[in-house]
Amino acid sequence: MTIRTPSRLTRLFAAGTALAAALVLAACGGNDDKKAATPDDDLAGLPPVEATAPGTIGPTLAAVRRRGRLNCGVHEGLVGFAYTDNRGQWRGFDVDFCRAMAAAIFNDPDAVRFVPLTTAQRFEALREGRVDVVWRNTSWTMDRDVTEDVSFAGTNYYDGQGFLVRRALNLGSATELNGARICVQAESTSQLNLADYFRLRGLEYEAVVVATEEEARRAYAEERCDAFTADVSALAAARTTLANPEQHAILPDVISKEPLGPIVRREDPHWTRVVRWTLNALILAEEYGVTRDTVADQAKEARDPRIRRLLGVEGEFGTRLGLSDRWAYQAISAVGNYGEVFARNLGSDSALDLARGLNAQWNATPGGLIYGLPIR
Repeated sequence: MTIRTPSRLTRLFAAGTALAAALVLAACGGNDDKKAATPDDDLAGLPPVEATAPGTIGPTLAAVRRRGRLNCGVHEGLVGFAYTDNRGQWRGFDVDFCRAMAAAIFNDPDAVRFVPLTTAQRFEALREGRVDVVWRNTSWTMDRDVTEDVSFAGTNYYDGQGFLVRRALNLGSATELNGARICVQAESTSQLNLADYFRLRGLEYEAVVVATEEEARRAYAEERCDAFTADVSALAAARTTLANPEQHAILPDVISKEPLGPIVRREDPHWTRVVRWTLNALILAEEYGVTRDTVADQAKEARDPRIRRLLGVEGEFGTRLGLSDRWAYQAISAVGNYGEVFARNLGSDSALDLARGLNAQWNATPGGLIYGLPIR
């Protein structure tokens, strides 16, 4: 059914004086109080790490440590992922990964400043240095990987695009949306996917294009469109904000692949590794059965070499990142493992009550796509 920027002499004198001083120092030899400057001298007095491998600290980690906090870009307000509670505290799945990073770096999950960003702001804010990392529902696509001058450090949530509709329409599939008005956010992969889906099937639709995801939710609530399309997780969050959530349904059709994950500036591969391995540590913790409640005991008692490497009991893996060898222990102690973060914010312990689905561990039953890279 159809639904509708002194002088030259001064400079020469200064240069000569500096050269003379350098020659005197060289002739006298150095001592413990006057060592040659090293790349990490500007980090003196900053929050300590247990061990730091010379030369491994990249410019972003150096800046973060100097500042004393992580600047983390997040969604401006998406239930389950990033939002402020009644006390003004940031909560959510992506927020917890920001806190895990702060804990990994400073052993303090509160050493983070949350910077809310719209879809249009996220890449620019990162490139301009206003944030150190963006943990915000951002799909890893070829175009973004090649043209946005950013690097994706991993995938923390596997999503897909769907449709939210009113149950009163009695629809069973997105193919029944021929001629419908569909709310969609501008400059998003959702807008592109929508066009692809309908063109491929020879269907007609009227796009109600709005600037932000919040506006799309509002337009749908005001019945300015028949359906709202976005990532299924975003639709689930949107449904909880409606006056009568039970009167709305997410259609079973998933029309795209949306691997969501953190993004960083491309010119600092060291920082990319810090982000990637912090995410990976939480994933491995779940696989190995390390939780926020058991991590301290397991650091003392575990015999499994994989757990001992993860928690910094064996090896110097954190040192290789320019962090404490207990970086993963600190992160897990702060927010728990991947499964705990999921359940608290998106899963059975949350208002969204989303199934793990593709975000289950690779060795679960049924298995998912969450797979921890080995620390060794």
